[in-house]
Amino acid sequence: MNDIRIAYQGEPGSNSHIVAREHYPDAEAVACASFEDVFAAVASGEAELAMIPIDNSIAGRVADIHHFLPTSGLHIIAEHFLRIQFSLLGVPGSSLDTIKTVHSHVHALGQCRKVIKKYGLTTVISGDTAGAAREIADANDPTQAAISPPLAAEIYGLDVLATDIEDEDHNTTRFVVLSRDPIVAPAGNGPVVTSFIFNVRNLPAALYKALGGFATNGVNMTKLESYMVGGEFTATQFLAEVDGHPDDLPLKRALEELTFFTTDVTILGVYPADPYRA
Repeated sequence: MNDIRIAYQGEPGSNSHIVAREHYPDAEAVACASFEDVFAAVASGEAELAMIPIDNSIAGRVADIHHFLPTSGLHIIAEHFLRIQFSLLGVPGSSLDTIKTVHSHVHALGQCRKVIKKYGLTTVISGDTAGAAREIADANDPTQAAISPPLAAEIYGLDVLATDIEDEDHNTTRFVVLSRDPIVAPAGNGPVVTSFIFNVRNLPAALYKALGGFATNGVNMTKLESYMVGGEFTATQFLAEVDGHPDDLPLKRALEELTFFTTDVTILGVYPADPYRA
């Protein structure tokens, strides 16, 4: 694993960095400025894996990922869930009495409204949560604070002024691990998730008929997302996730029925279900 590089979007100390370090502690974490750069790093061989957030329990789907994933040519090989925790960080010598402004990503600011209101802070939008910590460390101003993951305090030499400041204690993000080469989880070795995309035929009730096979075969579908394709406002492409392995007879039959009502079906990944799902 020492030779493995895993790319993530954001600066060191971000939530993506935290989950990469937690599950791949011996891999080299490679920070990228954008999601597009993360996908390109894996596609080009600069990194072997990518750690990508795909859904959040409060904010919903990560739109950019759903744009890149279907055409990336990469494969989902694992999933991980991270309980999102934020701290209020300040430069050494600052305190809850000295801070006047708070920097963070717009989503993090929206998820920590109570503490912002409690201390009467003025918000400043940053590119990402870890970047906000770096910004205030560079400014070295005791009136500025950042809402960031706890790891950012360690990396940028900041004091933790308050912990667990998020409004909701169920704030959780689901991440998927991407690879150039498919690594298919074996059947019969614990719960498995299968992710795939498909295009429905231009027929009346095509989507209803396409999904009917999953219901009649008792396959649990946990995700169904629609896409606009080719600039059309008619949703013809879908990303779906189901419980089960394609070699399991119920899912095998459901996927066979799916082909009758679609123009193509592409499996994105067959990977172990994270224990968090249970």
